[in-house]
Amino acid sequence: MTSAPTATARTRTVRSKRPIDLAATITPLRRGFGDPCHRETPDGAHWHASRMASGPVTYRLRQADRNSIEAQAWGQGAEEFLEQLPVMLCLDEDVTDFAPEHPKVAEAHRRNPGLRMLRTNLVFEALVPAVLEQKVHTKTAHDSWRKLVWRYGTPAPGPAPQGLRVMPDAETWRYIPSWVYHRANVGPQRSKTIVLASRMAAKLEEATQLGHVEAAHLLQTVPGIGVWTAAEIAQRAFGDPDALSVGDFHLASIVGWTLLGHPIDDDAMVEYLEPLRPHRYRAVRLLGLAGFARKPKFGPRTPYTDHSRI
Repeated sequence: MTSAPTATARTRTVRSKRPIDLAATITPLRRGFGDPCHRETPDGAHWHASRMASGPVTYRLRQADRNSIEAQAWGQGAEEFLEQLPVMLCLDEDVTDFAPEHPKVAEAHRRNPGLRMLRTNLVFEALVPAVLEQKVHTKTAHDSWRKLVWRYGTPAPGPAPQGLRVMPDAETWRYIPSWVYHRANVGPQRSKTIVLASRMAAKLEEATQLGHVEAAHLLQTVPGIGVWTAAEIAQRAFGDPDALSVGDFHLASIVGWTLLGHPIDDDAMVEYLEPLRPHRYRAVRLLGLAGFARKPKFGPRTPYTDHSRI
């Protein structure tokens, strides 16, 4: 059940000269169906709970028209969130240098003029679920995220949809017992990475003030965070249109089949997409939105494994 928004909400409408597709732009925030921090309601609104520097916030975003987004926010972090909303939605991004030559990428760009990158400037919020997704099925990671946020998160402020929660703060993640991580199906390597990152959380948030290359280097000073995880964080926290998820189990094969008609490896993908720099991640997102990104199925999927009861 969703409570109706109330007059106590802080509000803001942001407008852009170019179209903006809200649903496509904020999709990376949702970590699977049932994400405790994210909800889409039948009225077309997108709800999310975050932890800003000034405190927790629940926000509700709605597409007002092709170029406008209406926002409402509740909680201690409401004012801060609304102030930085144009930055989060990358309303000022410049895509004049993005002129893809491959017909599928060009067509995907034509079909989706409203796609924007996403810059939440919330590094730790993007880091934890990215670490949970390392080298496991996406479903496994989403299940783990859901269990841990339900147990250690806090109720979202304001008239949020029932069950919406704010993810735990860094200090809470730091002291989650190892056996709890284990029961949430999070192996010791991933849980150790989260704990180490939680100790450095304040320093890692400074990455938002750096260039994309320097920010990636800072993230990778955390043992257990490599190129793939840094890219996944950059896609959400920094609005980096070039943050290609090198090392992803499926991505190189998908890019190969989609653009070349055959599978390729990471090295070949990086080489082939080089002309699209600094928009390689944007190109991958566009291919997915247009329905072009796919690869043939040659056999049964690898089984879903639950180690939590071992």
